Amino acid sequence: MSIRYGSRSRPGTMVSTWLNSLVSGTVFVPSVYFAGGEAAAFVATVDKFACSDDSRTTLGTGLSSARQGLAGAANSGTAMYFAGGYESGYVATVDKFLFSDDSRTTLGTGLSAARNNLAGAANSGTAAYFAGGGPSAAGAVVDKFAFSDDSRTTLGTGLSAARNSLAGAANSGTAAYFAGGYESGYVATVDKFAFSDDGRTTLGTGLSSARNTLGGAANSGTAAYFAGGHDVSSQVATVDKFAFSDDGRTTLGTGLSAARQYLAGAADSGTAAYFAGGYEAGNVDTVDKFAFSDDSRTTLGTGLSSARRSLAGAGDSGTL
Repeated sequence: MSIRYGSRSRPGTMVSTWLNSLVSGTVFVPSVYFAGGEAAAFVATVDKFACSDDSRTTLGTGLSSARQGLAGAANSGTAMYFAGGYESGYVATVDKFLFSDDSRTTLGTGLSAARNNLAGAANSGTAAYFAGGGPSAAGAVVDKFAFSDDSRTTLGTGLSAARNSLAGAANSGTAAYFAGGYESGYVATVDKFAFSDDGRTTLGTGLSSARNTLGGAANSGTAAYFAGGHDVSSQVATVDKFAFSDDGRTTLGTGLSAARQYLAGAADSGTAAYFAGGYEAGNVDTVDKFAFSDDSRTTLGTGLSSARRSLAGAGDSGTL
């Protein structure tokens, strides 16, 4: 008998994932992945955390090149995508990892422009969205990759302003949210893209403070979480939560285990958000986990395989 560890936020999804595992003869374990970044040098490393016990392995095949400032998004149950970043210059590269065996291919069509410090979010089963980034000429662009054939289109309506160092999260099936970043200064803006028509609105309530270099993750169907970053004066430990029911914002009583920026987020939807790496007084390997049941925080005993910042995250939660 197959066993599915973890839980989902949507009725019937656990049963669907369990049946898929039964047919394939495999045991599905939800996982979160953290890719690339800057340690002593740029890295191509991809670390994988099994959400059943939070154990870490490092993939034998990493990114196609060592880079930082990239973004991640996932077609949960199928594949994850890591886009853009900076090597010896800006890149448009999009690497795709299949969840079935963690193998990597690189898409023939990359981003519409080479850029870094962008953000990713996905409508699982349909498309990934990669928004913003630098250089400034590309900063309002939103590229969309259809999961059916990995083809790219660029939305006619981009971000409400050109910005970089923002974060993304999604309510799969409904909308993507892109929060914070840097324009001519730090911003608290949260742009929302409806998946039904890719139309953009900007939330009346933004982040609790204007900041950039934050991380994002979502409990699909319930809420998005935006954590850490740097505001006008310092690094912060703040975690803002946006309820998908009304886009209302609350700020968690317990923030990150330390104030830091340049971190990455990923989620086992229905169970927990993970915020990994970043910069405090130096690079860190810390992974903070927030349980969706009560928003409580724990810090994993095993962190990233190396202390690093400017990395990207994505998660496999099974079928959403």
